[in-house]
Amino acid sequence: MRSLLHSLALLVALLAAVCHAVHPVEVQGQNFVDTVSKKRVMIIGVDYQPGGQAGYKPDSGEDALSNGTVCLRDAALLQQLGVNTIRVYNVSPKINHDECASIFNAVGIYMIIDVNSPLGGESINRADPASSYHVGYLSRIFGIVENFKGYPNTMAFFAANEVINDLGTVKDNPQYIRAVQRDLKNYIAKHSGRTIPVGYSAADVRDVLQDTWAFLQCAIDGDDNDLSRSDFFGLNSYSWCGESADFQTSGYADLVTTFGDSSIPVFYSEYGCNKPEGVARPFNEVQALYGKDMTALSGGLVYEYSQEESDYGLVNINDNTTVTLKKDYDNLQDQFNKLDISLIQSTTPSATQIKSPECDKKLITNSVFDSNFTVPSPPDGAEDLINNGVDDATQGKIVEVKETNVPMAAYGSTGVQIENLAIHPLANDESNTPGGENTSPSGSASAAVPSPSKKGDASRSTGGWTLAVCVFAAVLTLL
Repeated sequence: MRSLLHSLALLVALLAAVCHAVHPVEVQGQNFVDTVSKKRVMIIGVDYQPGGQAGYKPDSGEDALSNGTVCLRDAALLQQLGVNTIRVYNVSPKINHDECASIFNAVGIYMIIDVNSPLGGESINRADPASSYHVGYLSRIFGIVENFKGYPNTMAFFAANEVINDLGTVKDNPQYIRAVQRDLKNYIAKHSGRTIPVGYSAADVRDVLQDTWAFLQCAIDGDDNDLSRSDFFGLNSYSWCGESADFQTSGYADLVTTFGDSSIPVFYSEYGCNKPEGVARPFNEVQALYGKDMTALSGGLVYEYSQEESDYGLVNINDNTTVTLKKDYDNLQDQFNKLDISLIQSTTPSATQIKSPECDKKLITNSVFDSNFTVPSPPDGAEDLINNGVDDATQGKIVEVKETNVPMAAYGSTGVQIENLAIHPLANDESNTPGGENTSPSGSASAAVPSPSKKGDASRSTGGWTLAVCVFAAVLTLL
C-alpha cells in the first residue's frame, strides 16, 4: 500500500502541470500512425490562419497561435465541428505558443505547422532558390522546430508550399525542396526526443503534379532512409465545385489512380472550392474523400477557418473578436457528422506498406521537369547550426489549461447566440472526432449584429477537473 501511495503521489506531481490529450504521430508507409495505439490517424481538418497573411506580425508578437483567448474561442468551435487537425501557415519561432498549443492539445486537435512565412527571407524563392537557401533561412526554420517539437500534438512540418506551381518552376526547385527536408530532418534527429514527419504541400497543377510527387517520394540510390525524401505529400486541390460535381467529373478518381500506390501518406492540404460564387459550399466531396474508394489517401484540410479576402471562410471574425458562423460551417459539420468513423479508423497500417521507388529519370513523365536528383549541399554554417542548435531558441511545452469557457460571444449562421460555448478537454490519448453536434442554434434572430466583447477575464473553471480525469485514468492503469 505504501508503495502504491508513493506511486500515486509521484503521478499526481507529474500530472499537476501537464495532461496530454493526444499521442504523437509517426509515418508508416501510406499512413500517419498513433505512436502508442498503433492505429491509423486520418486527418479531418481545417486550415487555420485568422487574419490571413496580414495577421502575421512577428515584430509585434502576433501570429495565429499567440493569443490564448482567441485560440480558446476557435478551439471550441473547431472541436464542435469535429476537427482533429489544423494546419497553421505563418508562425514566428520567437513567440511563445504554449497556451494555444495546449488548448488545441486538450481538445484532441493536432497541428501541422508550415516552417515558412510570406516575409522576405523566410521561405524558398521559387524564382531563384539558391539565393534564399542560406544559414539565416535555416536558422529561422530550425527555430520553428525548436518552438513546436515539445508539443505532442505537433503532427508534422511543411517544408514548403507550392514552390513548384507551373512548368516555369520545375528547374532547381525540386532539389532545393529536398535539401530543406533533409536539413529539417537532420535537425529534428539531433534536437528532438521524437521523430516529427516533414513533407511538402503541392499545387494541384496537373502538368507538374505527378512528377512533383514522384520526385519527392523516391529514394536516392534506393535508400529508404534517405532524409531528403518527403515523409508525406499534401495536395492543395479545388477541383470539386458545387452540387453538380462528383467523383469522376472532379478528377478525384484520377487522383486515386495517381496516388494509390504511394509509398508515403497523401492528403488534401487544402480543399473546398468556393464556386459558384455567393453560394454556401455543400462540401459533398467530404463523403468521397473519406469513403471506401479513397482509403489510400489520409483525409484532408478544408480551406479555411476564417473569412478572409479570398472568400473561403467557415466563420466571420467580427471586429470585437466575436464570431458568426457561416452556412459553410453548418454544411461542413453536417457532412462530418455523416462520416463512418469506424471505416476511417479501420485500415491496418501494416497492410499499406509500399516500398519507395528508387529515384530514376524514368519516374518523370514531363521532359521539361528537372530530373536531376542531385540534392544541394547544406550552405556554409549549416553543419554547426545542426550540431549545436539554434541560439536562444524559444522551446514550447504543454501547460495546464485553466480556462474552458469562451469569454466572447459567438453566433450561429442565423444570428442566434450560441449559449455556453466552451472547450471540453478530452481524456489522455484521445483525438477529436465528429460528435453529431449542430452548433448553430435553431430559430433566427432579427439581426446577426454581434454585441461588444465581454470585459475582464474569461470565466474560470476550477482548473482541477481535467487533471482529476487524467490522474484517475492513470490510477486505473496502475491498478
